[in-house]
Amino acid sequence: MATCPPYPPPRGPAAHGVPGPAHRWRRWRVPRPGPARSRAWGRAGYGGLILLLALSGLVILALVRQQTGTEGFLVGLGLAVLPVPVLTVAFRWLDRVEPAPWRTHLFAFAWGACAAALIAIVANSFATRWIAAATADPSGADTLGSTLIAPVVEESAKAAAVLLVFLFRRRDFTGIVDGAVTAGVTATGFAFTENILYLGTAFGTDQLTGDRGITSVTAATFFVRIVMSPFAHPLFTVLTGIGFGVAALSPGHRPVRRALPPLAGLLLAMGMHAVWNGSSTFGQYGFFAVYGALMVPAFGLLTWLVVWTRQRELRTVREELPAYVVAGWLTPVEPFVLGSMRARRLAREYARHHLGRPAARSVARYETYATSLALLRHRGRRGRADAEFAVRERELLHELALRREVARPALEYAARMTAPPVPVSVPPWPVPGTYGYPGTPYPAYNPYRP
Repeated sequence: MATCPPYPPPRGPAAHGVPGPAHRWRRWRVPRPGPARSRAWGRAGYGGLILLLALSGLVILALVRQQTGTEGFLVGLGLAVLPVPVLTVAFRWLDRVEPAPWRTHLFAFAWGACAAALIAIVANSFATRWIAAATADPSGADTLGSTLIAPVVEESAKAAAVLLVFLFRRRDFTGIVDGAVTAGVTATGFAFTENILYLGTAFGTDQLTGDRGITSVTAATFFVRIVMSPFAHPLFTVLTGIGFGVAALSPGHRPVRRALPPLAGLLLAMGMHAVWNGSSTFGQYGFFAVYGALMVPAFGLLTWLVVWTRQRELRTVREELPAYVVAGWLTPVEPFVLGSMRARRLAREYARHHLGRPAARSVARYETYATSLALLRHRGRRGRADAEFAVRERELLHELALRREVARPALEYAARMTAPPVPVSVPPWPVPGTYGYPGTPYPAYNPYRP
């Protein structure tokens, strides 16, 4: 792997770190590969997927409303929506280094809330009825279905969204953080729909029994599902996402090695989900034992893993981008700024304050493209790049060139504000203009004066 781009470096002012006119870089633009027919099929596929999600949403809305009633549905909706913003913001924060487009996360959430929830409701109901008919034990069928059938069905349905993003949006899926975030957003959507069903059903039960306040079934369900374990479904599916993230980092010429991590992650997610669902059968304190011994440590461990991976990506940015500084594409301060979340935030704030929100968005895109470039080069140096490495590298450099006139002043400001302090030694003799020199507003110190 060469230490500079496999094509001519920039000439003129840009070679010295001075931004040039954007029109000079248009000749480097690479057209999208593939004939018009492929693009037409791609648009048709996206349209069909949107239609599928919309139909799934309508069907799941009708099914949940039928089971909970209109009033129960509204109560469940109002309570189930509470943890959604918190979880969504948390996953977007984890994805700040190389953020995926909103449409990718919107698809993941919609798949979990609509398609995966519909598959789970239909499959779980069918399996539970079949087990009840075969064993003539309805209560045992419910326990067996929630412990063995539901984890397999639900985790497979949620994993389908991660698989689709992995296959068709590979540019947004480059590592462990992308897999964990995609899986977590999908599971957040699934938990949202499931919480509507459970809370709406609990409210209907309270309406029949007349229970109110903290002793009601609705309050107990809200405490368990919304307060204690809003991260349960995301935690299970993140294991699958991490498996796909490991597969994204594996060499493309080893299909078996790439297939094993997603399968292992899916099996772990199913196993943890089964233990969680079966905790109520482990005795009076089985739920709290599983919660304290399994869920909380697993949550802490996975959170640490994702945050550590994010910091490693920032370190990769600082280590890989200097090659493009040598080639003249970036200024010497950019690897440092782009490898620090604080400096990146200061650059966006500077652009927003001086040039407005469009400039801040342009700086944010510049940071994203530069991060993608660093991670692409890192994969290439480790032999994990695909055949489109040069094409993708050229596209990313072109996107950076289009935005450098706006981004570079902001990045230089962030570099000045976050630069480490340089220690300065004060000489023991008086220095003009400083304290201790005659003529300054401060009295000079003379050790020989009485």
